[in-house]
Amino acid sequence: MALATRATRTDRRPSKTPGFWDSTVGKKTVMAVSGLVMLLYLVVHMLGNLKIFFGTDEFNGYAHWLRTVGEPFMHYEWTLWLVRIVLVLAVVAHAVSAYQLSRRDIKARPTKYVHKRKRASYATRTMRWGGIILGLFIVWHLLDLTTLTVNEHAVHGEAYQNVVATFSTWYGNVIYLVATVALGFHVRHGFWSAAQTLGVGSAARDRALKTVAGGLALLLTLGFVSVPVAVMTGVVS
Repeated sequence: MALATRATRTDRRPSKTPGFWDSTVGKKTVMAVSGLVMLLYLVVHMLGNLKIFFGTDEFNGYAHWLRTVGEPFMHYEWTLWLVRIVLVLAVVAHAVSAYQLSRRDIKARPTKYVHKRKRASYATRTMRWGGIILGLFIVWHLLDLTTLTVNEHAVHGEAYQNVVATFSTWYGNVIYLVATVALGFHVRHGFWSAAQTLGVGSAARDRALKTVAGGLALLLTLGFVSVPVAVMTGVVS
């Protein structure tokens, strides 16, 4: 009996059940949650950007406040850096899970089809290209208005003037507007997709979720676009 028990234990093989991250469901969940974190930030960021319409002092005061949030418990810029770290983690998690899911989808396809058929819908293709555009824009945006590396007329501590300087150039406007349109499409499909992944979606709620997704996409697009348009038209100067 002892020999049989020992043999049984010896013959056991380690479980090959994939972990949460290794599974497709896990990657989709990470992608959905990280996307919602970024969406929440975008809504808050857009509302903050609209303060530029209240004048130089209001906008510069808001930019300074971002660096003093939580004082005296938090030191200068600690809260801002904490938010940045969370956002970086969300962006990396979102990008890595999206890339690995895309690669997994490609590997799962048969090498040839008897009949040619579409594998990616318009929304899926838009999400992929939109993600790449937004990734490149994040790098540009940081160099432009955070480190002020590519902003020729930027002055440290003068957020209002730096925004006006950015949108006083044709290339600054083009980059920002293209990225904003890409963001609108990304949010429109991404919000609905995240709801399906997290189990919120259903046949009965599908229309309502698509309406909310479209509304959020439109709100963010108009909100972000309003700033460069205001600078170009002289409303903000």
